[in-house]
Amino acid sequence: MNKYYDIGASVFLILFIIAGLLVTKDVSAASAEKINIGVNNTLERFSKEVSGGSEFLKNAKGILVFPSVIKAGFGIGGEYGEGALRISGKTVEYYNTAAASIGLQLGAQSKSIVLAFLTNRALSNFRKSKGWKAGVDGSVAVLKWGVGEDINTVDIKDPIVGFVFSNKGLMYNLTIEGSKFSKIDR
Repeated sequence: MNKYYDIGASVFLILFIIAGLLVTKDVSAASAEKINIGVNNTLERFSKEVSGGSEFLKNAKGILVFPSVIKAGFGIGGEYGEGALRISGKTVEYYNTAAASIGLQLGAQSKSIVLAFLTNRALSNFRKSKGWKAGVDGSVAVLKWGVGEDINTVDIKDPIVGFVFSNKGLMYNLTIEGSKFSKIDR
C-alpha cells in the first residue's frame, strides 16, 4: 500500500508543479529588469554562437527572447518561461511560453529560445493574438546550416525563424511546435 501511495503522491506533486508552471498570471512573472537582463545575455550568446547573428537580428522586424524555459516531467511534462519582445532593440512587451507533453520523460532541463520575426505581417499577427501557438497560429522554422557558415548566407523563406540553446550551445533538430506564447500584462 505504501508503494501506491508514494507513486500517487509523486504523480500529484508533478501535476501540481506542472499546473503551477502553466499559470499565466503576472503575479508570478519575473520583474521586467530581471527578464531584460536575461534577454541581453541570451542575445549576446546568440551573437557569439551564430556566425553573422548580430547582423541577422538587426534585419528582423521583431525578436522574441526567452532566456530560460524550464521543462520538467515524470511521464507527464510541462515547460514554462518568460521573455520579452524587442523591436528595433527596445523591449515593447513581455510574454510567457508554456507547453505540456506526455511520453517518456524524467527530470528537468533549461533552454533558451530566440524567435526572429522576419516580416511585418508575421510580427503583427503574433502581437494581435490572445495566445499564439507555434505550429497552429504560425509556423516556426528551426534552421539547420553548416558550422561556421554565416546565417546571412542562408536563403530563408520562412517568416518566423527559431533558435534553441541548451547549456551546451545551439541545438539543432529541436521543435517548439505546440508551445503557446501569451502576453504578460504589466
